[in-house]
Amino acid sequence: MTAKTIRIAAALLIGPDGRTLLVRKRGTRAFMQPGGKIEAGEQPVHALARELEEELGLLIDTAAATYLGQFAAPAANEPGHEVLAELFRVNSGAALAPAAEIEEVVWIDPAGDGGLLLAPLTRDLILPFHRASLVTAV
Repeated sequence: MTAKTIRIAAALLIGPDGRTLLVRKRGTRAFMQPGGKIEAGEQPVHALARELEEELGLLIDTAAATYLGQFAAPAANEPGHEVLAELFRVNSGAALAPAAEIEEVVWIDPAGDGGLLLAPLTRDLILPFHRASLVTAV
């Protein structure tokens, strides 16, 4: 049996100090990148902008969101499902607050896990990808 795929747009949201923002949805334990499901006919970057505004009150310039690629991992909150994420880097110094289904937001040093339970996509793919890009940028 193949896993059902959930298409999402996600942000590697980087603050001025280099930390990255993770969110936790209400009623769940794992922290993950902010973002959400891509609706039928919607461009991934537009889905990302919509989700960031709904979940964090963050307005972004879609032209300033840098596409980083596609990543797939088991879904954190939907057993038997896989998330297929279109990942974008977004830099923001804005003060952010949880809204909609987001219960908690936390900024972490991308070199570690912040002592948090992380979603598979974040833990296994996005943070290692980001760490590797930091090493090559130095």
